[in-house]
Amino acid sequence: MKPGDWARDPEELYQYSRGGVITVARLTELGVPSRTCYRRCRPGRQWRRLLPGVLLLNSGEPTRRQLVDAALLYAGPDAVVTGATACRRQGLRALPDHPFRVHLLVPLERKVISSGHVIIERTTRLPTAVVLDGVPLAPLVRSVLDECRRLGSRQAVSALLSEAVQRGASLPELFEELDAGSSRGTAIPRDALHRIADGARSAAEVDAMRVWRMSGLPEPGWNHELRAENGEYIATPDGHFVAVRLAWEIDSYDFHFGKQQYAATVARNARCAAAGIAVLQTLPSRLRTEPKRVIAELVAAHRAAEARLRRAA
Repeated sequence: MKPGDWARDPEELYQYSRGGVITVARLTELGVPSRTCYRRCRPGRQWRRLLPGVLLLNSGEPTRRQLVDAALLYAGPDAVVTGATACRRQGLRALPDHPFRVHLLVPLERKVISSGHVIIERTTRLPTAVVLDGVPLAPLVRSVLDECRRLGSRQAVSALLSEAVQRGASLPELFEELDAGSSRGTAIPRDALHRIADGARSAAEVDAMRVWRMSGLPEPGWNHELRAENGEYIATPDGHFVAVRLAWEIDSYDFHFGKQQYAATVARNARCAAAGIAVLQTLPSRLRTEPKRVIAELVAAHRAAEARLRRAA
């Protein structure tokens, strides 16, 4: 761009930006005086300041993608997006509805600090980025645990880790990453990982294990496949009290009550009934909102199943 061209055709600046996001340093290289850059960011003017030295070439509200690009420009080369933003971009959805932040990993020697919507974490373990849609992301295992270290809620940590495992993150990789990083904030995710390793496949099943521990009942088998004597598949209940032939299913609306899922649930219950296995179904939300009632129902179902077996003997 020739000196002064930007003033005659301001739209031409966009081709040098990331979707309208650009640094003041780059603008000065293109012939825009730095004082003009900041003057245009005053209230009611043409541009908007997003971060120190990073501007948006319009005055509207930035999109999340523009906020991510601004964060990367602010942090400098080699910065990698991690935490909640990286988790979302890699398909996870079990994340708290917090104000939007961009958590970045940068080399230890990089002299940059957190600012605005950007969390800067300097590290000696900068991961090789996974680039999706032009955005460098930390691998899923690192992104998930970087977010878990900052979450104070056991429920939120369990939900995120459970979804990550369901999406393919392996428990050995998660434990290895947890051990390799800082010990700060690892107590809750470590406990959640051990619970998942003990058999829980989802956050709801982690809650179910907590409720069971308060029930005084013998421990069920978690997620064990049940088959008839002829080898035909019956079900894989969340919990199975083998001695009394009682299956405990944590059935959510999202995963069991669509048309196809509902039909599969009915078929599962029919197979259990035919095999003489009683089924207790519990909504996952009730494990948290009314655990005492769930415990009472679980104990009552266990007693009824036990009495049924005695009568049949």
